[in-house]
Amino acid sequence: FCSSNGLEYIVGRVWIGFWMILLVLVVVAFEGSFLVRFLSRYTQEIFSFLISLIFIFETFSKLVTIFKQHPLKRDYNVKADFDPSEPEPNTALLSLILMAGTFFLAFFLRKFKNSAFLPGKVRRLIGDFGVPISIFIMALADFFIKDTYTQKLSVPKGLEVTNSTARGWFINPMGLHEKFPIWMMFASVVPALLVFILIFLETQITTLIVSKPERKLVKGSGFHLDLLLIVAMGGLAALFGMPWLSATTVRTITHANALTVMSKASSPGEKSQILEVKEQRISSLLVAVLIGVSILMEPILKYIPLAVLFGIFLYMGVTSLFGIQLFDRILLLLMPPKYHPDEPYVTRVKTWRMHLFTFTQIIVLVLLWVVKSTPASLALPFVLILTVPLRRFLLPRIFRDIELKCLDADDAVVTFEEEEGTDVYNEVQMPS
Repeated sequence: FCSSNGLEYIVGRVWIGFWMILLVLVVVAFEGSFLVRFLSRYTQEIFSFLISLIFIFETFSKLVTIFKQHPLKRDYNVKADFDPSEPEPNTALLSLILMAGTFFLAFFLRKFKNSAFLPGKVRRLIGDFGVPISIFIMALADFFIKDTYTQKLSVPKGLEVTNSTARGWFINPMGLHEKFPIWMMFASVVPALLVFILIFLETQITTLIVSKPERKLVKGSGFHLDLLLIVAMGGLAALFGMPWLSATTVRTITHANALTVMSKASSPGEKSQILEVKEQRISSLLVAVLIGVSILMEPILKYIPLAVLFGIFLYMGVTSLFGIQLFDRILLLLMPPKYHPDEPYVTRVKTWRMHLFTFTQIIVLVLLWVVKSTPASLALPFVLILTVPLRRFLLPRIFRDIELKCLDADDAVVTFEEEEGTDVYNEVQMPS
C-alpha cells in the first residue's frame, strides 16, 4: 500500500506502533484479556498447527530456492563424470545434506535424552543441548568441505542499522525524506488494529498452550502484563526501525518442552507423564543475553551455513506438532481402530464422529492457509477469530455437548482473581 501510494513505509510503521500502544492501553485498562475464555482448544490447535506448518513449509521453500539457483547439473558431461581432475561442486546437494543432517541429529539427541545409554545427568545434558550440538557438528562439516559454496549467515560487524545510507537510528514520525501525510497518520489505525489482533491472539493462545493443566504449572499467567509489555515494546521499537515483538509460539513451546520433566515408563507401551516444569527466569534471561552477545560473535557466526538453520527451523516445526491433539487425530485417520490409543477423545466418542470433528479443523486450517497465501493475507486474524463462533454456535448443532467436551478435553475456563493488587489468572479444567 505504501509503495503504490508513494509513502515511506518505515515511517508508516511508526504510526502503526503508536496506535498499537493506544489500543493495548485501552484493552488492558478494560481487562480485555477476559476474551481468552472464548479461545477453546479448537482454536488453539488450529493456530498452533498453522504456525508449525509455516515453519516446515518455509524451510522446504527456501531449500527449493537454493536448488533453483544452483541446479544439480545443467548439462550431462560424460568426461566430467569420469575425470577426477574436473570436480563438480554441488551447492544444492550439500545444502540438502546439511539441512537434513542438522534436523535428524537434533531429533536423535532429543530422543537420546530418554534412552538407556550413559548416566542420567550426561544423557540429559546432551539432550538439552542437542540443537547447539547439531549446529556445531554440521557447521564443522561444512567448514572442512572447501570446494563447495554454501550461503552463510549474514551477521553485521557490530551494532549498526540495516541500511546506514538510507536512515539513521531514529525514525522521524513526520517523515524521513519527505513529509508524511496527516491523513495516513490517522488511517494507520486500520493496519494497527490488524497487527494488534494477530499479536493478541498469538500471545494469549501461546500462554494457554504453555499453561495447559497437564503441565501442572505452579505460577499463574499474567495475560494483561504479557500483552502490555509485548505490544508496548514493539510499538516503541518501530521508532528505531526494529520489528514488532511477538510471542513466537513455536520457540516458546519448544522452550517449555525443554523445561519439562517427564516420568519414566514403567511398562512397555506406557505413555510418559509430565512430572513438573522447571519454572524459572534464568533460561529466558540467558537467551536474551546471548542474543545481545551475538553482536560481538560475527567472526564465529559468519561460518554457519543457512542450510543448517533451515534444519533447526524444520526441527522446531516438527517437534512443536507433538502434543497437539489435532496432529494426533490426523494420524488416527491413517490407523485401524484397534491401534487407537486409550484416550477420552477416542474411547468416549464414536470413531467416525471423532474423524468428522478432525475434518472440520482441517477445513479451517486449509482455509487459513489459502488466505495466508493470497493478497488477502491481512484478513488472516479475522478468519482465525471466526473459529470462535464456529466452535461455540455451529459445532454444537452437529455434535452433542458430551462429545465436544471429550474432544475439547482441555477446554479451559479462565477465572480472574485479585491477589495483592496483581492480575492473576487461574485455569480451571472443564469437567469431562
